[in-house]
Amino acid sequence: MDVLSDLLHRARARNALVRKLVQRPPWSLGFVDAPPLTVVATLAGQVSVRLDDPDAAPVRLATGDIALISGTSRYTIADAPTTPPQVVIRGREKQVVDGDERAAGVRRGLAPRTYGDGLPGATVLLRGAYELRGDVGDRLLSLLPPSAIVRAGPRTGPALELLAAEIARDEPGQDAVIDRALDLVLVLALRTWCAGPDATPPAWYRALGDPAVGEALRLLHRHPAQRWTVAGLATRLGMSRAAFSARFTALVGEPPLTYLTGWRMAVAADLLRDTEATVAAVAHQVGYEDPFAFSVAFKRRHGTAPSMWRRQAGRPADTNPE
Repeated sequence: MDVLSDLLHRARARNALVRKLVQRPPWSLGFVDAPPLTVVATLAGQVSVRLDDPDAAPVRLATGDIALISGTSRYTIADAPTTPPQVVIRGREKQVVDGDERAAGVRRGLAPRTYGDGLPGATVLLRGAYELRGDVGDRLLSLLPPSAIVRAGPRTGPALELLAAEIARDEPGQDAVIDRALDLVLVLALRTWCAGPDATPPAWYRALGDPAVGEALRLLHRHPAQRWTVAGLATRLGMSRAAFSARFTALVGEPPLTYLTGWRMAVAADLLRDTEATVAAVAHQVGYEDPFAFSVAFKRRHGTAPSMWRRQAGRPADTNPE
């Protein structure tokens, strides 16, 4: 499994809530307490994306454009930057803002307007919301600014057409196809954004393009529990220990084993939060035979012992030594 796929898998970037929206201008949807990552794709018409940030200018999406919205829990999508929210969505709850109440910001608990396909001048868009999890999810989000815009292109276009066509159907297995089609759109959009001139992805992502360091990162992600050494990695890559260490550090921004420890601790934190595995079992899964050594490394990274981390996450602690 490559590094990006590993992040998507471990962050549980799947089973997103996806909706096709058909709106006739003027329209505006405000989102509050939004999930960590949202994909907004325009199928017809134009969409304005406004973040809840006075320093961020609204961005306009044309047909085929995609916005990846992350790191913000409040934003608005509308037909125009000046259209005030008509519907406010908080989680799965929708509230309409009508008339004079809209200007005053008062929301009423009413059902939102919905429109069918084929309306003249209507905007058609897709919105998929991902509930990313934990430290690994944070690493995935570090790839993106609050709003990453991917303009229409030959790589993302066919995937959007597939997703839109599947949403319009009502056939067996539809949910599975929609989930996977949206995942495809997400991955293609991430790739396209990170390869663009405006992107500033983290050093580890840029390092994936280097044959030696990229392969080293793949090995560390594929086998985090293996007892890696710098010399062993260098031998696998046909390099001297010193040359490999210097190249990895220069491209990634930290030495190989420091990166490995950080990755292990991110995986361990999510295992403690999301599974019933004991501290000793988690330690073993991320390459530590001694739970005490694992606890020391975990506390150094996260500032608290593994059992306390688990309790703070609302999980029962186990009685294994730390």
